Amino acid sequence: MAYIITQPCISVKDASCVEVCPVDCIHTDDSSDMYFIDPDECIDCGACVDPCPVDAIFPEDEVPSEWVSFIKINADYFNR
Repeated sequence: MAYIITQPCISVKDASCVEVCPVDCIHTDDSSDMYFIDPDECIDCGACVDPCPVDAIFPEDEVPSEWVSFIKINADYFNR
């Protein structure tokens, strides 16, 4: 998994990251309160990081310790 969207995205769903993603790997649905990055589609370009208005996107190996649980949350979204 290249990039992970973390807690600050919850209830924001700004979509700035979606607009700049060159491979359309950032997804959500009506029942979710945040966005998720598909690890199979992400090309690890980092284009989504800077446009995020709440600084919620991190490379997997740089996710702050308080949000490490979002690595599994992101993976679980695509494994349902």
